[in-house]
Amino acid sequence: MGIPANIIYFTGYDWLRFDDNSPVRKIIPEAWAPLVSGSSARILAGTAVSPIEMLRTRMQAASVGENHFSRTVEGIQKIIADNGYSYLWRGLTLTLWRDVPFSGIYWTGYEFLTKKFTKLRSERLVAHKQACRTNALVNEKISRENEAVKFTDSFLSGALSGAFASFLTMPFDVGKTRRQVFVGKEDLMNRRYNLAAPEERPMIRFLWHIFQEEGLSGLWRGWIPRALKVAPACAIMISSYEIGKQSFYRMNENSLQKRAL
Repeated sequence: MGIPANIIYFTGYDWLRFDDNSPVRKIIPEAWAPLVSGSSARILAGTAVSPIEMLRTRMQAASVGENHFSRTVEGIQKIIADNGYSYLWRGLTLTLWRDVPFSGIYWTGYEFLTKKFTKLRSERLVAHKQACRTNALVNEKISRENEAVKFTDSFLSGALSGAFASFLTMPFDVGKTRRQVFVGKEDLMNRRYNLAAPEERPMIRFLWHIFQEEGLSGLWRGWIPRALKVAPACAIMISSYEIGKQSFYRMNENSLQKRAL
């Protein structure tokens, strides 16, 4: 699910953030554009791949045998007939509670850091040019190092922003995980008075329950392992994406130049 989800996610963000026809560029102030674009792109990606995720999950859970795929599809068709098409998006809300805030914070931090790195490099470049008698060698060096600089800036910005976003959204990850592992078994007191278990409450109320019972440490339990997992993953994905965009852009430019000759 990672490939189609990331294709929709990254291309959706680019369109929402930079295309002249994007409603975000027309309506949202520039300072809030990364937050809105990132959150919207995540909603779009999650909604698009949720039915495929449902199919994958049921195929993994089903017993292996002949006509494995067809039997899984038939099972899903029966579920749709009994519960409606909305069943294909079951569990999506739980995922979006975590991923939408994360994406908004991540892209806001990423753009902020990349702009800071670019500004610092520009200031150093101006000082270096002023110290040189000619700019030719400096420009040649910049051209050679352009891709390496882009990769480094993207990698560092992605890692730092990913770690920061994972820390801020850790309570939602805790809530999502606990609700997923909840098996619906209530204790005798809850059954007697027909009270819902804490995990069955709306997300905000459930997080408030965790805070009341366990304090802040309960909401941020496990944030270090999550940050160690998320930070390098974000760094690798965004740096690869940025370098890929740069390479394809250069290829398109070369192709247009050849056609013009």
